[in-house]
Amino acid sequence: MAMNNDLFSAPVCSINEIDPEAVAFVQERTLPEELIDRLSRLFATFGDPTRLKIIHALSIREELCVCDLAVLAGLSVSAVSHQLRLLRDRNIVAARRDGRMVYYRLKDTHVSEIMKTGIEHAQE
Repeated sequence: MAMNNDLFSAPVCSINEIDPEAVAFVQERTLPEELIDRLSRLFATFGDPTRLKIIHALSIREELCVCDLAVLAGLSVSAVSHQLRLLRDRNIVAARRDGRMVYYRLKDTHVSEIMKTGIEHAQE
């Protein structure tokens, strides 16, 4: 039985006509290029399974040390430290030193909200 390729292609306009009002409306609200770049780096950060495990763990428990996070992620302390450095550089986690221990936490509630929204979306 032959498949109809039209059923599997994305719908497109049958004519090539621009709506200047719609384009102008969106252009007036378009984000600055610098913000687009920062947002792209933020979402790329969430694209790694190890970083997602770390972020998720920190959304469950307010603070965890690198050793705890290594156990939870199933990785070495060194591997988790590398990811935490990236997460710190991207303003997603913050660190607090207590003697010889360093505890990590999510930088702010926005990060846990992104995680929560992502989980809800992925479960649909």
